[in-house]
Amino acid sequence: MRSLVLLFFMAWPSLGMAQDKLKIVTTFSVLADMVQHVAGPSAEVVSITKRGAEIHGYRPTPQDIVQTLDADLVFSNGLNLEGWFNQFLRHIGDVPTVTLTNGLEPLFVSGSRSEDAANPHAWMSFEHASLYIDNIVEGLVQIDPFRSETYRQNGDAYLATLAAALEPLKAKLDSVPTSQRWLVSCEGAFGYLAQDLGLQELYIWPMNAEQNGTPDQMRNVIDVVQQQDIPVVFCESTISPDPALQIARETGARYGGVLYVDTLTSADGPAPTYYDLMVGTVTLIVEELTRE
Repeated sequence: MRSLVLLFFMAWPSLGMAQDKLKIVTTFSVLADMVQHVAGPSAEVVSITKRGAEIHGYRPTPQDIVQTLDADLVFSNGLNLEGWFNQFLRHIGDVPTVTLTNGLEPLFVSGSRSEDAANPHAWMSFEHASLYIDNIVEGLVQIDPFRSETYRQNGDAYLATLAAALEPLKAKLDSVPTSQRWLVSCEGAFGYLAQDLGLQELYIWPMNAEQNGTPDQMRNVIDVVQQQDIPVVFCESTISPDPALQIARETGARYGGVLYVDTLTSADGPAPTYYDLMVGTVTLIVEELTRE
């Protein structure tokens, strides 16, 4: 009997015990950080696009393909954020992939290159971040079921940490008059966040517009800022702030600073993690809108 028990435990790894550290690839740095928090030390997570890089028009390199060939799983955002991704997939064979916006009912961006195109920046909403985390958990569980409980616990704890930081900030906006509850930015990337915070969104140009900061685009935003007496305008980190600064000069509104959305910063920057990106962005918006 003792020998049978010993043989059983010797055979246990071949019966499906949790494998060594997983290799996970994501399409950009925000997703990489989310996945790392859920996977914990069980995975090495690599982002194809580097911190600070522009996602939409990225061109994958041969090295990007090589580093993905031996991945256990690839996570992408979807909703045409990564316009290059379908072609990329043709080079990596049968590596499993998960689209993190699966199950999402998207918002749309009027005036974009494809009229009423789906807005892909859904991770900027806490409600939709919950969907991202759920999809990350399920993707990891599919390839590594023996750590399923750990992944679920990590996902729940991560969301609880985000909620604890963001809910008080959202509550602070209750003091802002309805007429001044506007989120003005350079590009139309903040629809989900504006919806979460109960703000109206106004942008100089739509997402992936063929032209940015044209006279007509500028005049439209200037008119609305003046008519609505909007106190502050912002711009995204991957875009020159010059158009927003011009609008601030011409309207008397403040330039509130940089909002992070598409990419994380280096470790010593203001948005080195998804948590920092979300909390920092929401904090800046709330502070500027509630400023005396």
